This record gives sequence, structure tokens and C-alpha cells, in this order.
Amino acid sequence: MSAPDLPVACALTPADLAAQRGGLLPGLAASAIGSSPVDGGRAWQFTFEQGLLPAVALMIEAEHLCCPFLRFALTVAPGDGPVTLEVTGPEGTKEFLESLLAP
Repeated sequence: MSAPDLPVACALTPADLAAQRGGLLPGLAASAIGSSPVDGGRAWQFTFEQGLLPAVALMIEAEHLCCPFLRFALTVAPGDGPVTLEVTGPEGTKEFLESLLAP
């Protein structure tokens, strides 16, 4: 099944999502220093600090299991520049992310 064929939906139940929220995208996004819309999704910027990259990798792995339609791109700027995580996917992903991150 290719990415465009995957449904834009989370495989977790609402209870599972609430229980795991801290280790998923909503938990990581809460520590972002900025966020902006991108074509097909959203990007978050983080201050580089010790332990950030392993935390992002674990979150990506967890999200990939429950939301396999998502595409992740991680950019680490040189020096003290920010770390940017871009999350995109097929049509409907931007709206999915907005609902996932709504308070």
C-alpha cells in the first residue's frame, strides 16, 4: 500500500491516545519554540538540546505505528540553529494534525 492509499486516521482508540499523548506528536509539539503550516502538513521548530534527537526519534517511531500515512522530515541546523520537524502526508493531513493538536 503506498502512502496516498493509506487512510488519514489514527489507529489508536481515544483512551490509548490520551494515555500515550506525552510520547506522541502532541507531547513533543508542546515543547516547540515555533510552528508553521507547510504544504500538506505542519513544521515545528525546537531549540537543540541534549536528548532532543532521541526523543524525536522515539516519537516518530510511535507515530509511525499508529499513523502510518504521516511523513517525517527532520532538519538539524548547524551550530546553535534550531531543529525542525516537518510532518506531512496525503490530502487531509493538515486538518488531521490540527484536530490532533487541539486542546
